[in-house]
Amino acid sequence: MSRRGLLLAIAFLTRIPVPLHGTVSARDQGDAVPAWPVVGVLLGILFWLFASVADSLGWPAWPTAVLLVMLWAGITGALHLDGLADSADAWLGGQGNRERTLEIMKDPACGPAGVVALVLVLLGKTAAVATLLEQSVLLPLLIAPALGRAACTALFLRLPYARENGLGHDAAEHLPRDTTRTVLIIIALLSAWLAVWMLVAAAALFLLGERLMRQRLDGFTGDTAGALVEIVEVAALLAASLALI
Repeated sequence: MSRRGLLLAIAFLTRIPVPLHGTVSARDQGDAVPAWPVVGVLLGILFWLFASVADSLGWPAWPTAVLLVMLWAGITGALHLDGLADSADAWLGGQGNRERTLEIMKDPACGPAGVVALVLVLLGKTAAVATLLEQSVLLPLLIAPALGRAACTALFLRLPYARENGLGHDAAEHLPRDTTRTVLIIIALLSAWLAVWMLVAAAALFLLGERLMRQRLDGFTGDTAGALVEIVEVAALLAASLALI
């Protein structure tokens, strides 16, 4: 994993300013993909620190959870939430047709399915975070962003990119596959050691998402990858919160 790939991953996945100079090449796009889970770890550290400070100050769980989810969406520029909304609209409106599904995903408008998907995911994420905060169990906040971005990265190994152009196509064409596999194995082992139920939930949702994308699109797009990030994150957080019962 190159330093430039990591900087590009931070620039793409967050609103954190980074010193990225020169023209971004197709190879740079490929080098950034295995760095996505690392960016997830960095985000997780930030969320864990925020929750730790709030816990030490005695802030109530639900308001803190709302603030944390707002930070989560803000620092990522709601990038994956946008993909979730577009994918939900396309899956419903596409009615099983590949070309129609891809066409709807290009529409910037958000329809009823997209709104419902956003509400459910944000509500699930907030409820899970509040439950974890009530029990002062904060480690899942570090792991969930890494699992979400690891799932997105794994798509590049498992499925072709469904469109003939775009950033995802360039990244898929120049993906350092060995490095990508190594990073994913490290994230999986770390998650299995720290929170095995989160890994199980993430893996189950990844396999389901991959199957649906293969059946409908015979591949994936940036929108479906973003949707998978959000769904894996909320599934992992809910698994962690339910494990406390």
